[in-house]
Amino acid sequence: MPINLDHTVINSSDRFAAARFFSELIDGPEPEVNGPFAAIRLDNGVTLDYADHIVPRDAIVMQHFAYHVSDEEFDAIHARVVEKKLDFWADPYHKRSGELNNMHGGRGFYVNDPDGHNLEFFTRTAA
Repeated sequence: MPINLDHTVINSSDRFAAARFFSELIDGPEPEVNGPFAAIRLDNGVTLDYADHIVPRDAIVMQHFAYHVSDEEFDAIHARVVEKKLDFWADPYHKRSGELNNMHGGRGFYVNDPDGHNLEFFTRTAA
């Protein structure tokens, strides 16, 4: 039986601010209200449900979210990060500031969202 991820909940201090931050990076839609969540539906059907009611702001634990994108999408997302003057790194440990990586023959970088979640954008997978 094939299994597909349908949605995931991302804890945030402000659900709409966090969802808009991500949506602006990917040039996505305005977040939609989905019950108590601010939702972003990705092209593959997975929904990112941003929540600000599950845990207190000071109890949000950083998570890592990795997004495989085309070269064109990568260029556009990276340009938005640079335009917004956001810090970005070539590595998940944030030691190579302002650099891109070339893992698996592609390109990648990491940027933090407003709640410290580590967002990774990359163009090639290991497989």
